[in-house]
Amino acid sequence: MSEAKNDLKHIAVLAFPFATHAAPLFSLIRRLSTMAPQAKFSFFSTKESNSKIFSNQGRMESIKPYNVNDGLPEDYMISFANPHEPVEYFLKAVPGNFKQAMEVAVQVIGREITCIISDAFFWFGADIARELHVPWVPLWTAGPRPLLLHLETDLVRQKMGGDGKVFDGVPEDRTMDFLPGFSEIRAADIPKELLYEDEKPGIPAILYKMGKMLPRAAAGVLSSWEKLDPDVVNQLQSRLHNFLEVGPLVLTSPDPVMSDPQCCLEWLDKQKRGSVLYVCFGSMIMPPPHELAELAEALEECDSPFLWSFRDNPEAKLPEGFLERTKEKGKVVSWTPQLKVLQHNATGVFLTHAGWNSISESIVGCVPMICRPFFGDQALNTRTVEAIWKIGVGIEGGTITKDGVTKAIKLILSTEEGEKMRKNVEHLQHLALDAVSNGSSSKNFEALLVVVTK
Repeated sequence: MSEAKNDLKHIAVLAFPFATHAAPLFSLIRRLSTMAPQAKFSFFSTKESNSKIFSNQGRMESIKPYNVNDGLPEDYMISFANPHEPVEYFLKAVPGNFKQAMEVAVQVIGREITCIISDAFFWFGADIARELHVPWVPLWTAGPRPLLLHLETDLVRQKMGGDGKVFDGVPEDRTMDFLPGFSEIRAADIPKELLYEDEKPGIPAILYKMGKMLPRAAAGVLSSWEKLDPDVVNQLQSRLHNFLEVGPLVLTSPDPVMSDPQCCLEWLDKQKRGSVLYVCFGSMIMPPPHELAELAEALEECDSPFLWSFRDNPEAKLPEGFLERTKEKGKVVSWTPQLKVLQHNATGVFLTHAGWNSISESIVGCVPMICRPFFGDQALNTRTVEAIWKIGVGIEGGTITKDGVTKAIKLILSTEEGEKMRKNVEHLQHLALDAVSNGSSSKNFEALLVVVTK
């Protein structure tokens, strides 16, 4: 083998192909590829996920997608009664489907794998890396607080349990003062996946295994920035080897293709500064019909103009006549360039599901939030936004009502408390900008580059 071939690094990238997991991992790899010309990246995900990720990227010499088996039976039809079923099938196919595709990539590239970068969900990355005698570098795509809880799952169960069962008889308002920085976090805010051990398959089981495996990583990577949550970061640094926050990835690895086919930015140009309510519940979530009706009624009656990213059919899902009655002050679209929308000076408040990507983008855009969490880390994120960072509020009562939405909009856009939230989020925005401008995130990215290319 030639000396040039020996110098070539072949990095296997294992993506979790559901929700928005694959996109931040791809963003990280895209930036690494620009800084490591001696490396080839083999990006492994399902055919459906890869088609979305690579559809608008053009030709990339150093990143090549490979499709892995999704585990679905032939002629499978998704069941709306169990939308998580494809995840369950996929998890039954791992890690064999990845190992099979990696063998193909080795033949194509002509070089053995030299490093594995994976979604942190893939605990088995540690075992594959050990078999190949290469470093394992997991990326946690959510925030630092849920990560710490997953590392401390056994402690959380011990402290928050009752009669041998987690949360059995525990008041929802009991706080987690046994962890530094968690005195404002309550039992009700904890991700429900922590309730279950290996007896419950799927996501709870892989998160538990992940918490056990992460200390074996050569480096642990997070799309956050160190000064955002310093107490939690200190705890993570003491538990993980080479813990590296390299975000926010929307700044360090921005999407080079940011289209606006429905002219959202042009519409925002016509609105008053800080007046617009932006509504988006992510790419996977649709509130139940009664909440959609309540939200539509609130938007129709409030004075604020609104931009609503609605991923389903609005004519079928929203109240009859709503679109016609609100067309002068509202715009309902199927997709938005979200970061650009949040960075626009007309956007004054963001009604969100409180997913980590959306929270990061809202901070970067300097926009306070109204949070309606649904599952996973979203309740914890909401509590952090409201009680720790004080840059937004959770929706009153936990579900969308006309009065709750109206009250939250007025609070953020028209009160002194709302002005304080804007100043707080502006402070966090400055910390993010400093981190990626030769600050901690820049230095951590250089350290990551050393780990994956050595």
